[in-house]
Amino acid sequence: MNGNCEYQGVGEAPKKDGFAHFMLKEIYEQPQAFQKALQGRIQQGQVKFAELNLTREQVKRWDKIYIIACGTAYHSGLFGKLLLEEFLGVAVEVEIASEFRYRHPLLNENTLAIFVSQSGETADTLGALRKAKNSGATTLAITNVVGSTIAQEADYNLYLGAGPEIAVASTKAYTSMLIMQYLLSIYLAQVKGTMPEQKKAKILTALQELPEKAQQILTQREFYPEVIQKIKNVQSLFFIGRVFDYYIALEGALKLKETSYIHAEAYGAGEIKHGTMAIVTEETPVVAVAVQKSVYEKTVHIVKEVVAKGAFVSAVVEEGDTEMQKWAHHVIYIPQIENIVSPILAVIPLQLLAYYTAVARGCNVDQPRNLTKAVTME
Repeated sequence: MNGNCEYQGVGEAPKKDGFAHFMLKEIYEQPQAFQKALQGRIQQGQVKFAELNLTREQVKRWDKIYIIACGTAYHSGLFGKLLLEEFLGVAVEVEIASEFRYRHPLLNENTLAIFVSQSGETADTLGALRKAKNSGATTLAITNVVGSTIAQEADYNLYLGAGPEIAVASTKAYTSMLIMQYLLSIYLAQVKGTMPEQKKAKILTALQELPEKAQQILTQREFYPEVIQKIKNVQSLFFIGRVFDYYIALEGALKLKETSYIHAEAYGAGEIKHGTMAIVTEETPVVAVAVQKSVYEKTVHIVKEVVAKGAFVSAVVEEGDTEMQKWAHHVIYIPQIENIVSPILAVIPLQLLAYYTAVARGCNVDQPRNLTKAVTME
């Protein structure tokens, strides 16, 4: 289920503002949420955090980093791992909070532990935070609620500013978390002096382009009816991708199963050959995320294989792609952008896919069965 938890709103009751469901409203609020996450944090080609004033000595002292979270927040942490390892040159582990708090991780004063929770009240994440603090680690929280428990107890805290999120299935908070993972990784590399200026400039420019590019995706509704008809009555569905695309696939699978109740699993595209291919048939559609250029050809190769097994394939690719359409039955395009940032855009079609499928199946989109927005107990 979605472990991101809730926004503790006060005052006036939330409104759908003409949208059929809060989930759809929140998907469409993402361009504004992106702007809020970025606001004031990119200045003169540098990442600036009013909440952080770390020194080079502090950052250089960390020889290991943990990112700890649950559900959707955990998926955002997987991005942080790739970014921090590339930009900072430090080993990073991403942990499920409910597992981390009950084992014996190697933590000390040379460890940075990052905790991600939309509500800042997730019980397992809070327990993991306290465990890390007791071990002497520096703790940093990424939350969406000012004054939440996790925000108060961490040594440092970064607020998403995504605004209230009412639907159980997290959308705008998740993509805001992704943006924060990029900003934080660049900031720490900036302080440590490990990131080339030209590379940083390209990524920061791309991050600032996200609100406009996301809006373009939201105006393109023609992509979805065909694929919804193909998947709305299936029992099982696979998502595949590689590297960043795989982590987006994980989130796509979670969104689909928690809203539409269809069994969905995500695999690294190459891993599906190791056993799972045995159950790929004409009755198991596949959604392929293929926006990362470094592994694009490898993903296309797997798409060819699953098509040969009879699977219906829908693919998410960048505009201008001409190869995937030769093999996939259905293609959804996202605007071109600096490639390392493209996964933030690629997740939006997967959110819409989950939403429209749930609606077509008559599901309670905002309040899926057996789930709650806040996971405040073990």
